[in-house]
Amino acid sequence: MAGKVFFSVSMSLDGFIAPESSEDLMGQQWMELQQWIFPQRFFRENLKLGEGGEEGRDNDIVRETFERTGASVMGKRMFDAGEQMWPEEAPFHTPVFVVTHEKRDPWERG
Repeated sequence: MAGKVFFSVSMSLDGFIAPESSEDLMGQQWMELQQWIFPQRFFRENLKLGEGGEEGRDNDIVRETFERTGASVMGKRMFDAGEQMWPEEAPFHTPVFVVTHEKRDPWERG
């Protein structure tokens, strides 16, 4: 049975996706790229950032993207930063696969 693959990524027009180090993950360039998503109601509720938020087409896109996601794939830097910064209930409610050349035991949040 053939399935569908949806690709969702934030990228600036000049090709910026993520900083080179996890220390810069919340830096100015990354925050400017992501600033549109933080006010969205669904995103705020999903990350437990508080009530309220914007509704409309951007919010609908965020919700629809999260709802149709069956697995999340991310780079090692995002995962390493997330281990420390995500809330107790991680924002990904799907299996997460980390793309890296390093071998490591499977990780489960304790």
